[in-house]
Amino acid sequence: MSSSLAEIFDQPVPSVSALDAGLQPVEPAYRNVIRIMTALVVLAVVVGAGVIEVVMHVKGGMQQGAVLAPVLAFGAFVIVFLPQRKWRRWGYSGADEQLRVARGWLFRTDTIVPFKRIQHIDVAQGPVERLFGLASLTVHTAGTHNSIVTLPGLTRPDAEAMRDAMRLHIRREAE
Repeated sequence: MSSSLAEIFDQPVPSVSALDAGLQPVEPAYRNVIRIMTALVVLAVVVGAGVIEVVMHVKGGMQQGAVLAPVLAFGAFVIVFLPQRKWRRWGYSGADEQLRVARGWLFRTDTIVPFKRIQHIDVAQGPVERLFGLASLTVHTAGTHNSIVTLPGLTRPDAEAMRDAMRLHIRREAE
C-alpha cells in the first residue's frame, strides 16, 4: 500500500490550465453582473468611509479626503479588475452523466455531481442577472456538506436546457 501512495504523491501537480481542460466558460455578460454586484458592495463601503471621514473631520480636524480618497481608489480598482479575474475562473461541463463546476482564483474549488445523485434542480434569476438575460442553475444533492452546487452566468435558455437534460437523465435512471 505504501508503494501505491508513493506513486500517487510522486505524480506532478497539474497546472491550473490542465484542471480547466474541457470546461466551458460562463457567459461573458456575467462579468457585468459581477461588476454591478461588486459596485454595490463598494458603494456601501464608500458610504461608510464617507461617514467616518465627516465624523473625523468635525471632531478632530482631520484632513478632508484622508479616509475617502484611498477607499475610492481601492474601490475603483476592485470594480475594474476583479470582475474579469473572477469571471475567467468559472467553468463547467455537463458531460459523462455528471455536472462539473470549477471556480475560484485564490481558493480553487472543483465540484463534480453525478446526475444520479441529484435530488432537485432550480433555475433562478435575480434582477441584475435578468437585466443581462442570465440565470443560475442550482443543483441540490443529498447530504449536508456541499449539497448545493450553483452555476451562475448561463443564459436562461442554456440553464433551462441543462435542467431539462438532467431531469430526463434522472427519469431514465429511475425506470
